[in-house]
Amino acid sequence: MTRIFLDADACPVKDEAVRVADRHRLQVFVVSNGGLRPNPHPLVENIIVSEGPDVADMWIADRAILGDVVVTNDIPLAAKCIENDAQVIQHNGEVFTKNNIGNRLATRDLMADLRAADPFRQGSGKPFSKADRSRFLDMLEREIQLAKRKLT
Repeated sequence: MTRIFLDADACPVKDEAVRVADRHRLQVFVVSNGGLRPNPHPLVENIIVSEGPDVADMWIADRAILGDVVVTNDIPLAAKCIENDAQVIQHNGEVFTKNNIGNRLATRDLMADLRAADPFRQGSGKPFSKADRSRFLDMLEREIQLAKRKLT
C-alpha cells in the first residue's frame, strides 16, 4: 500500500499533502524533531524523533520503499529513498529521480564547498510561492499515481 512520508521540519506543504492523502485514503507519516503541532487527522501518524542531525531523515530512509512517496528538500535523504525505489518530490513540486539525483548531489556538495570557502556568501534561496504550491499539488498527485502503478 502506498504511504506518504513528510520530512516535516520546515515543510511548507504539510496541509496540502494531507489533503491529497485524504483523497486517496493514504497513511501519512509526519516526521520531525518536535516543535510541530500534531495533526489530528486519522490518516496522519505524527512521528517525533530524538534530537540529533539527520535522525528524522534516517527514520524515513529506513522505511520508505517501492510504492511510497517521500516529500523532502533534503538531497541526501532523497538519494537514499530513491535507492529504496520510493518516489521523491520536493516542496516546490520538482521530482528527484534516478536520472537527476547524482547531479543534484554533486551540485549540493559544490555549493557547500563554495559556502565554506567564502563565509560571507549569502544563501540564494527564493521565497516559496503560490506557483510552487500549485506545482507541488500537481506533481504529488502524479507521483502517487505512479507509486500505485508500481505496486500492481
